[in-house]
Amino acid sequence: MSRPVRWAHVFVDRPAPGFARACDFWTAVTQTSLSEPRGDDGEFVTLLPKAADACAKVQAVADGDGGAHLDLSVQDVPGFVAAALELGAETAAAHDGWAVLRSPAGHLFCAVPWQGESVRPPVVAGSRLDQVCMDLPPSTYESEVAFWSGLLPDWSARPGSRPEFHVVEPPPGLPVRILLQRLDTDGPVRVHLDLACGPDIDAVRTRHEELGAVLVARHPHWTVMRDPTGGLYCLTGRDAETGGLPRPGSGTTGPTTEH
Repeated sequence: MSRPVRWAHVFVDRPAPGFARACDFWTAVTQTSLSEPRGDDGEFVTLLPKAADACAKVQAVADGDGGAHLDLSVQDVPGFVAAALELGAETAAAHDGWAVLRSPAGHLFCAVPWQGESVRPPVVAGSRLDQVCMDLPPSTYESEVAFWSGLLPDWSARPGSRPEFHVVEPPPGLPVRILLQRLDTDGPVRVHLDLACGPDIDAVRTRHEELGAVLVARHPHWTVMRDPTGGLYCLTGRDAETGGLPRPGSGTTGPTTEH
């Protein structure tokens, strides 16, 4: 049975004491404006781009140190939820018209009604928020690969160019893809956001540092950053427009690595 996801939103989840600062930082990074707060305690806001549909939101969380999660927008929420449960998910919370689900590895995500979104936000200031990376312990990696591959049959699920990566890529036009990354040690699943910044990660990094972010680590194809509230995210060498990566020593792009 086809279960097409028509749109996706990424959530920047940050502890409530730093919620306002997180909103300031992420609106500056994405060059968006804030919606009016929603929720019982005003804990949800949407990052509103110009002349495009929103695909990013910020949520204040009461417990933990934050992270990220996905809202998948579908036309048939009950059918999508039923398929997820059959594949091994659990219902974390049921609401009127939408649901919070838990993947086999324990990652929370939401199934929500599609509201007609179709226009992806453009590249701004050299970057685009385009990937949710799930950092998975070895004990749950294979089951999570099977889960997301089965839940999203219209997406392209394939091994990455590094052995610890598996990519779940949406059809053209959808704003974000999923990267499953196998860690070396066991522990809870952690989720962070990636911004595609090719061809110039350093220029984007400098801008983010000026906005209050801190450099954590450099790798050949990505840079780990910490935002002003302490949340980790990555700047990747994937081309912000095409999703390809610069090949070493050339100006062309290609799939040299997935992160």
